[in-house]
Amino acid sequence: MIGRLEAWLIATIVAFSGMAIAQDHPAEDGTGAVRLRIESSLPGKHRTVPAVMWLEPVPGTPAAPFQPHGDYRLVQKNRTFIPHLQVIPMGSVVQFPNEDPFFHNVFSLYDGKRFDLGLYEAGSSKSVTFSRRGVSYIFCNIHPEMSAIIIALDTPLYAIADAHDTFALEHVPPGDYTLHLWIEGVPQSILDERTRPLHIPSHVVDVGVIQAPIAAASGMKHENLYGRAYARDTQSPY
Repeated sequence: MIGRLEAWLIATIVAFSGMAIAQDHPAEDGTGAVRLRIESSLPGKHRTVPAVMWLEPVPGTPAAPFQPHGDYRLVQKNRTFIPHLQVIPMGSVVQFPNEDPFFHNVFSLYDGKRFDLGLYEAGSSKSVTFSRRGVSYIFCNIHPEMSAIIIALDTPLYAIADAHDTFALEHVPPGDYTLHLWIEGVPQSILDERTRPLHIPSHVVDVGVIQAPIAAASGMKHENLYGRAYARDTQSPY
C-alpha cells in the first residue's frame, strides 16, 4: 500500500510525462513548431537580452503573408521609447508620438530604415513607413539614453525570447527554412554566422542552445545624428 503523498507524487510525474510526450506529437492542424534557447559564450554572469528569431522560407516552401494590421506606435515618454523592441510587417507605418513635456528628435541611420524626424514638440507626432526588411536602431538626438529597435519582416513566422532567453514558435507550416537571429548588443556579422537551414516537419523541432557573445553590461553605445559624441550636459531643458 502506498500513502497519499506517494500517490500524489506518482500522479504528478505521470501528468508531466504526458505533457512532455504530447509536445512531440504532430499538431492537430498538421503544422510544426520550433524550440530554441540562447546563452552567452562570454565568462561571467549572463543577462536576459531582447532577442528575436524568425524563419525565412526557402524556394519551394510556401511563404505565409504578413500584412500590416493595427496601430503601430513607438511612444516617447519619460525619456524612454515604449516599447523598446517591436516586430512589424514590412510596409507598416509607425507613429512616433511625443508624450514628454519637452522636445525630441528621433532618428535612425543604421541598416534598416534610415530617417530623421527633426525636432518636434510635446503633444505632437510624426510617422515613418518601414518599407524595407531589416533591423532599425532608433535613437533621440537630444537624449543619449533613449534607444529602441524596430524589426521589419516579410514573414509572420517569428518569436521574441522570453525571460529565460527561450524561443517557442508554434504553427509553422512544414517545409524548409532559413533560421535568423537578432540579439541586442551582438554584432550583425556574428549573428549572420548563427544563420542556419532548418527543416520543419509536422512536430516540434528542438534546435537546442545557440551561443553568442552577450555582454554582461546592458546599453548600446552610439553617436548622435551627426556622427559625434553627445554633449556631456544631460540637464538640457529639452
